[in-house]
Amino acid sequence: MLTLLAYSMVIVFMALIMTKRLSAMVALILVPIAFGAIGGFGPELGPMMLDGVKKLAPTGVMLMFAILYFGVMIDAGLFDPVVRLILKVVGGDPVKIIMGTFVLAVLVSLDGDGSTTYMITCAAMLPLYKRLGISRLVLACVIMMAGGLMNILPWGGPTARAASALGVDVGSLFVPMILPMIVTGMWGLFVAFLLGRRERNRLGSIALMSAGAGHSGPSVHSGPSGHDVQEPGASDPQIARPKLLWFNFLLTIGLMVLLILGTFPLPALFIVASAIALMVNYPSLHEQKERISAHAANVVPVVSLIFAAGIFVGILSGTKMVDAIANSVISAVPDWMGPYMALVTGVLSIPFTFFISNDAFYFGILPILAKAAAVYGIGAAEIGRASLIGQQVHLLSPLVASTYLLVGLAEVEFGDHQRYTLLWALSAAAVMMLATVAFGVIPIIGHAA
Repeated sequence: MLTLLAYSMVIVFMALIMTKRLSAMVALILVPIAFGAIGGFGPELGPMMLDGVKKLAPTGVMLMFAILYFGVMIDAGLFDPVVRLILKVVGGDPVKIIMGTFVLAVLVSLDGDGSTTYMITCAAMLPLYKRLGISRLVLACVIMMAGGLMNILPWGGPTARAASALGVDVGSLFVPMILPMIVTGMWGLFVAFLLGRRERNRLGSIALMSAGAGHSGPSVHSGPSGHDVQEPGASDPQIARPKLLWFNFLLTIGLMVLLILGTFPLPALFIVASAIALMVNYPSLHEQKERISAHAANVVPVVSLIFAAGIFVGILSGTKMVDAIANSVISAVPDWMGPYMALVTGVLSIPFTFFISNDAFYFGILPILAKAAAVYGIGAAEIGRASLIGQQVHLLSPLVASTYLLVGLAEVEFGDHQRYTLLWALSAAAVMMLATVAFGVIPIIGHAA
């Protein structure tokens, strides 16, 4: 009964948000409450919801002040030189811009933190996309694909979880995955090329003119539709702070360094950094209120989604629906699939890391799969590598807090992002699966010990 209830809840939730019958926030709150009540957990739902909200509260605070901070930096013009530099390299060609976005996101993702990747890449590239008319769904898609790829890094989280759960060395899991990661990265770059070509066919190649001598304002050009397009990198002169460029640059670098070092909790870092950024760039109370109000439209939807996700996670965990889903899938694997457990694990990692948390999968389910595989001579490290394949799709899960930051910064709907990106993410998982088999990273078939 609980298993049927769990599956029904997930299916109804996904159907409602992907068909836009309900917003993600409303669905995250009402769907689990309804199914929890149907399951007879009514009196216990309150504490479950509160537990879920408490777990995600620090993330919600961090995202709120992170969006405010980077919004103020964009207003002040910190990223204008970056956008202009990128534009010089890629020109007005959407193909080069989108491929450049993927490469930038991969490089920023080297720190292993998805939130940092989203904030920096969106802050640098979003003004360019908006001013050239390139779809922001493309922006979110290529950034997420880069994030999913680099999430496998040992310091990214999933690899360390797999190694801990299976009792194997992190290096034995990650090092053999380097070649499949390179192949998957090349596929991601190819996807960026395809999406860029699609946008170029829609928009045309956009030739931007630099402001000439004596030209006091930002330069414009006529786009494919015949409308003038403002030069990328030109902030609103009323709120730009070009004289504070170096201060804002050093403040942001200092913030990133402290973030990577883990010196202070992330929420505390962004709260303090936002206060300093507002005080220095917009010293008057009126200006500060204006900047906060200007970014409230981005902050409120993201933070509300985070706390709504806390309701969903709290009920999913508290009612043991997570355990029911896990047990049902494992018991459904027939005996004849035993020799193919490495491939089975790779395939199962996709829905498991989408519908339940990484912790629940790696610590609760992966050890069971590894024990079943050991009967057929398949090592724990091989199963651990196979379990990482699902990370290509994991970031699309409604349970991943940082994804709400991405859609908030890219200014797209969560359901639209899922629909647009899902097939591309699945293609990346398929490519990684094929690459791991081709390079012998995981075996196609084991042999009974």
